[in-house]
Amino acid sequence: MNCGKAVAVLGDQMFFLLVKSRTICRRLPGTAPVLSRSQHTAAERDSPGGSDTAEKPRLRAIDLARKIRQEKAKTRSETRTQDRDPPVSGSQQRVTELKRFTAQLQNVHPNVLAKHLHRTVLYRDKDVVILNKPYGVPVREESGVTTITSVLPVLCKMLDGLKTKTDTELLPCLGLEKDSSGALLLARSEAVLEHILSLSRSNQVERKYWVITVGVPVPSEGLIDIPIIEREVTGPKPHFKMTLSPLFRMNEAGDGMTKVRSHRQAHAAATKYRVLDSSYGCSLVELQPLTGVKHQMRVHMAYALACPILGDHKYSHWSKLAPQKLPDRVLKKLGLEQSKSRYLPLHLHARQLALPGRSQSDVAVSCPMPKYFIKTLNRLQLTFPEDKNDE
Repeated sequence: MNCGKAVAVLGDQMFFLLVKSRTICRRLPGTAPVLSRSQHTAAERDSPGGSDTAEKPRLRAIDLARKIRQEKAKTRSETRTQDRDPPVSGSQQRVTELKRFTAQLQNVHPNVLAKHLHRTVLYRDKDVVILNKPYGVPVREESGVTTITSVLPVLCKMLDGLKTKTDTELLPCLGLEKDSSGALLLARSEAVLEHILSLSRSNQVERKYWVITVGVPVPSEGLIDIPIIEREVTGPKPHFKMTLSPLFRMNEAGDGMTKVRSHRQAHAAATKYRVLDSSYGCSLVELQPLTGVKHQMRVHMAYALACPILGDHKYSHWSKLAPQKLPDRVLKKLGLEQSKSRYLPLHLHARQLALPGRSQSDVAVSCPMPKYFIKTLNRLQLTFPEDKNDE
């Protein structure tokens, strides 16, 4: 019994000492309060002398939601600011839309481009197909973009029926430049291709182009028969351009012409031209190339007649690569500033195509003009023969 009482008394004393020691610890000055683990982490983060190696706290859901709301509010503010900005001119807007449309066509899936080309077919028979090539899409293979040649197998299946097995193919005959638009001739076999090329060499394939020029050709109708050669342009940015290689030059007295020896690398080039209308220093001109030299029509208009094609930034200058410089009155009619002229597309459209039929009547097609071409004609008040097929 005495032993039990001793143990009880000893336990009471130890409890009293433990309580007393905790009371003293609370009252000791400078003693840090006891913190939980999360409180201790927050204290280290907020304190100036906190540990640099402390882990970065995870983003809470409420913080993430607040951040998203702030970004949305910033976007709405920027949109309202853009809405308050003065609207761009109609011509600048059309140029922007054209650039976007061209970029989309070059980067879309081949099936999408094939469907677009299928809707633009102007003529088809068992030998040839003629379609309306859109501006900015290359015919031949180019790296990184979708080309017309790359989608021809898909287009061929669409023309013959997707469920029909066919051995036919589509082959480009008379190509168009990437920045031109209009009638593109395709052969449905190698034999037809060779036949059309033979007709073209004997000038039996008639192609007529419509261009808008900066300047009025004088005389208003004629034939340009000047060979063309490719030369290097030296300078800060060396590059190559096609240029004229005349067979005649002025004599020393200046009262006659002297024939010179032709350059062995020059190519014979001949282009018929006819002015359809002119206004505000610009013209709508019909061109008929009789040969097929690279950039032939552009070079003849720019260097032989001093009337470059509108949007031809390559041949508007000889010694440099720069956007086409336009007269003030033309800029005013187009609603553009000179700094924006670089966005003008090349106004070169393959308007008409005619060739003898291989096994039936002759083929003749008139190709509708693209919308940007018609809008430029309207702004410059240039008239043209009406065609029900024009867009």
